[in-house]
Amino acid sequence: MVFEPAPPPGIPQSSSLGLVFTILTSDSGFENGSGWAFVVTQLCAEQWSPEQIRDELPKHHLPSISHETIYARIYADKRHGGELHQHLRDKVKSYKNRSLQNDRRGQIKGAISIEERPEVVDLRTRIGDWELDTVIGKASGSVLVTMVERYSRFTIIAKAPSRSAVDVSMAIMTRLVQYRDKLYTLTFDNGKEFSAHATIDEILDCQSYFAHPYSSWERGLNENTNGLIRQYFPKKTDFDQIGHDQIAEVESKLNRRPRKCLDTKTPNEIFLSN
Repeated sequence: MVFEPAPPPGIPQSSSLGLVFTILTSDSGFENGSGWAFVVTQLCAEQWSPEQIRDELPKHHLPSISHETIYARIYADKRHGGELHQHLRDKVKSYKNRSLQNDRRGQIKGAISIEERPEVVDLRTRIGDWELDTVIGKASGSVLVTMVERYSRFTIIAKAPSRSAVDVSMAIMTRLVQYRDKLYTLTFDNGKEFSAHATIDEILDCQSYFAHPYSSWERGLNENTNGLIRQYFPKKTDFDQIGHDQIAEVESKLNRRPRKCLDTKTPNEIFLSN
């Protein structure tokens, strides 16, 4: 059987998640999309579990993918109106007990300390090392996810529907997937919204690290950038009422602003020319 890649039902090819699917299946090891097409076929036609599909991939000489990543894609498909979840035996029960669950208990599973981060990251001699954080508005509702590249100061601002690990991780992957050739490391704080770091690493082919608790200076660039963003979106801003075009304009302003630390060049000039 020849498997032809296509975004799962409910995800238009032209949408941001459709872009994620296209990039993942075209150059992430799923050769010509055949790996994901196999996943969809076995899930929909045979009602196999993601664990069973994962174990079967090598037998068909297809690249490996974790069952957690399969669940993550099914969950994203469900959130955007798709039907893949209907073929799961457990119907993706709010994705509980999976790596993307909104778990607020204990430490983040599998977190690697910033102490183990390569020393080259501190030197800022290359593009590809990012700091990430969230900017909170009102007590509940949408949040901003900020991503800042350490060398160029290039900034990405994404809006997530909530501070949950699911929503935050999807915001990160959707925006950063187009820059996978400029990703080495991601450094987070210890917020539970980043508990899906393993899935993010697998999708984006990078390595995540976590700063020490209550040590914001270990992500000083991100903290400073959040301060700049607060000039446009003060504390207690209701991000549910802020449009993506407004967020994009702030992002653009920051990236076209000359920086003394860049010898008066802009983040756009440094990041986009490398």
